[in-house]
Amino acid sequence: MAPPTDSSQSRRTHVIRWSGRSAFALIVLGFVVPAAAGNYSGGSGSGSDPYQIRTVEDLDTLGKTPTDWNQCFKLMADIDLAGCNETNFHLIGGWVSFGDLGNKPFNGIFDGNDRTISNFHYKDMKANGLGLFRYVKIGEIRNLRLRHVKVVSDGGDIGALVGRFGGGAVVDCHVDDADVTGNTGVGGLVGSLDGIISQCSSRGRVAGIRYVGGVAGSVGDGTVKRSYSKASVSGNESVGGLVGATLNQASVLDSCYANGQVSGTTYVGGLAGQAVAGRVFKCYSTGAVSGSQYVGGLLGSTRVFGEVIMSFWDAQTSGQTISGGGTAKTTAEMCSAETYNGWDFDLTWIICDGGNYPVFLWQIPRADLRCPDGVNATDLAWFAMQWSHSDCGAVNSNCQWADFDESGAVGFPDLAILAEDWLTGMY
Repeated sequence: MAPPTDSSQSRRTHVIRWSGRSAFALIVLGFVVPAAAGNYSGGSGSGSDPYQIRTVEDLDTLGKTPTDWNQCFKLMADIDLAGCNETNFHLIGGWVSFGDLGNKPFNGIFDGNDRTISNFHYKDMKANGLGLFRYVKIGEIRNLRLRHVKVVSDGGDIGALVGRFGGGAVVDCHVDDADVTGNTGVGGLVGSLDGIISQCSSRGRVAGIRYVGGVAGSVGDGTVKRSYSKASVSGNESVGGLVGATLNQASVLDSCYANGQVSGTTYVGGLAGQAVAGRVFKCYSTGAVSGSQYVGGLLGSTRVFGEVIMSFWDAQTSGQTISGGGTAKTTAEMCSAETYNGWDFDLTWIICDGGNYPVFLWQIPRADLRCPDGVNATDLAWFAMQWSHSDCGAVNSNCQWADFDESGAVGFPDLAILAEDWLTGMY
């Protein structure tokens, strides 16, 4: 998205009209008018020179400066928000309700730069649209990690990262140890979604009343793809491991999975509580599911405008033999590549046949050479078997993937990469 420039230029350019007397005084005294001090740790807000967010103060300044919400930002350091809460920290964007003139979206780009914001705690029992970003309309948030997040409200559209996401994209964003509580439209990452979530994940706990999901509470004109949730999810109606419900014919869940525990009352599913409309494509779930009415291993219910294609659930671990869509499999079948005929195991998924459920290629650390389970002694032993080989290439999969830098040989540069990834778990 090309960053808007008109508002930023008008905001940062100061036109001063002087009287002849004032100008004369400045000339005589030899004064030079200083440039306006920047509000952040650097940058101009453009796509090529984004504002730099380096401190708690920088992040808070962004939250209390709506005129900057169409600019570009880049996180330059990990930020710990311990000590910040609803009394002394400003959220980004403003959401009241549909059509309200008080709605003020973030429409810029926020690049997390693979950095982490930790200990974001916020409580507002009356608020709608609550998250680090309250409301995003056409913006983009990418490459960001949140850790130890607690967001609490009795309102709707509640998420750790974004409350109300009206459009744009959330890409490569992850929340770990989330504790999100709300009423309607409650998600571990995003409350209500009308945009794109891609290559994202959530872990922790999500609780609400209606439309409650591990990644997103509800999906309207939106897509969740190549994403997963390991969060435990609880609620009343439309409760799912990944999303609470898909509500629009344009809603899509594409190549996703969930394996957290899910509990609710009505319309409860391991992946989604219900598909009111839209499509569920090449997804699976494994978590334990419990409820009273319309309870299913994968989906609680699929309505007439909903469609479930090439998707599965583990009937053993879920405790459910029926579903509103999808195909039941045993745990052994869920860990077999044969089950997933037609899935993309070249660019999207990877499976250790007979050993684990499918996971995404983007989850795998570089030095995880064997079954996707993190970098450990097994990978070290495999690497040692390839040591000093100098015939690495496409024919032998770059010496069974041990030639990390693809130099054609397995040597000390590759060993350095292995050391860097040592004991790294799955992303």
